[in-house]
Amino acid sequence: MMVELLLHSPLLLLFVVAALGELLGRLRVAGFSFGVAAVLFVGLFFGALHPQLKLPEIIYQLGLVLFVYTVGLASGPSFVAAFRARGVRDNLFVLSLLVLGGGLVALAARLLNWSAALGAGVFTGAFTNTPALAGVIETLKSRGVTEAVLTSPVVGYSVSYPVGVIGMLLAVYLARRLWHVAPEAPPEALIHRSALVEHPEAVTSPQVRLGRISHGGQLSLAGPGVHLEPGDLVSVIGSREAVEIAVAQLGHEAPTPLEGSRAVLDMRRMVVSRSAVAGRKVAELHLLERFGAAITRLRRGDVDLLAHDEMVLELGDRVRVVAPTEHLDAVTRLLGDSVRKVSEVNLLTFGLGAGLGLLLGLLPIPLPGGGSFRLGLAGGPLIVGLLLGALGRTGPFVWPLPYSANLTLRQLGLILFLAGVGTRSGWAFATTFGGALGVQLFVAGALVTCTVALTAMWAGHRLLHIPFAHLTGLLAGMQTQPAVLAFAAKQTRSEEPNLAYAAVYPLATVGKIVIAQVLLNL
Repeated sequence: MMVELLLHSPLLLLFVVAALGELLGRLRVAGFSFGVAAVLFVGLFFGALHPQLKLPEIIYQLGLVLFVYTVGLASGPSFVAAFRARGVRDNLFVLSLLVLGGGLVALAARLLNWSAALGAGVFTGAFTNTPALAGVIETLKSRGVTEAVLTSPVVGYSVSYPVGVIGMLLAVYLARRLWHVAPEAPPEALIHRSALVEHPEAVTSPQVRLGRISHGGQLSLAGPGVHLEPGDLVSVIGSREAVEIAVAQLGHEAPTPLEGSRAVLDMRRMVVSRSAVAGRKVAELHLLERFGAAITRLRRGDVDLLAHDEMVLELGDRVRVVAPTEHLDAVTRLLGDSVRKVSEVNLLTFGLGAGLGLLLGLLPIPLPGGGSFRLGLAGGPLIVGLLLGALGRTGPFVWPLPYSANLTLRQLGLILFLAGVGTRSGWAFATTFGGALGVQLFVAGALVTCTVALTAMWAGHRLLHIPFAHLTGLLAGMQTQPAVLAFAAKQTRSEEPNLAYAAVYPLATVGKIVIAQVLLNL
């Protein structure tokens, strides 16, 4: 009865899978929980109940595009700098791991007497890469093979795909527990202290910012190249440690904080909601010259940042503005300060960016020796998202989304993707796994995935000394798997896995397509 009902209502199936996945993801056993990745396993369960009990293909395709495009937009600004610093190392590391995985699959195929097509399918499933599977099928079609041969890579993919996800999740969890890696501590909150200046020549750290200055009883804001004199009072803003050092260098802490007086200079928190301001540096607003005002702090998501002239403002940023009382309203109008506006998505820029990503994914890219591949629904939107996120704005077009809107779309996309893939893979997994060949493929796929995952965690952590949060993102990028990325971000409580994922995803996708073709020709 339940199966019949779900067969005739795909939307009901979607919401049931999502809700039960959320419930399962909250369960903790010995400190372990799947989080949102549990949606995939609930989808596999429902898909195994009936061959037609699966969500429409457009569901997981839409989810995949939403997820990778929003990850790209959010990671773009940091991606360029990070790629220059360690991108070559990260990509060589991931490619070497994929070659190891390809070698293990080739060895298993020889020992277990698999066909080349079946071995290539196991590789694409163990590393959860649908574009690589599509490339294998296209090559086989061009050779005019029989239907039985054409289904071999699909069988290998279907059985090894689920363990390709589970193995990576377990590797991340076990490595964190074995090495006692604690989740990243939240950034230290910013504080302010007022200093009585005794050493005006002291050079303060760039980790602090000077705010109000009282000179001869006159209150003003510290601007670029400010000149201090003995006896001045100045407010110092930054982390506790940096502020204490700066106050000691300047003189000593004043008994009465300057922030206590708001008669001349006042403070107000504002939300950046005007597109004309977003994507621009703080210095470009000329707040001090126009209004005698300054942005001293910025809160992006749950992180407090010390504002500086080169900082680029984004929609949804909450800034602390210090300004003469009579100019606060003018600064508010300039920045927008509308919570409702930053909860909306600009469909023009979002649609253009995602559409460009889809077009890029459709373009055939030639391979050496003939043949071609496409970046597909995942690679194209991710690359375009990275580029547009790094670009920030083009004339009147602001490409990045407000922080909260980005997170919401990212979560929605991930749930749609996991539910769609799970339900569409469940029946093939259950039926194939029931036979001797299915068990063989499952065990071999598990060994390949777990060997590569544990090798990656050990070599990256012990030999290359890659920070754990970054390493988990590399693992997710190597696997080109959103479920692993979501789990890594949950385990580390950091945005660093997203950056690492975006840095290696494109080359990992290409690498798996090429290795699958090599396996097919062995």
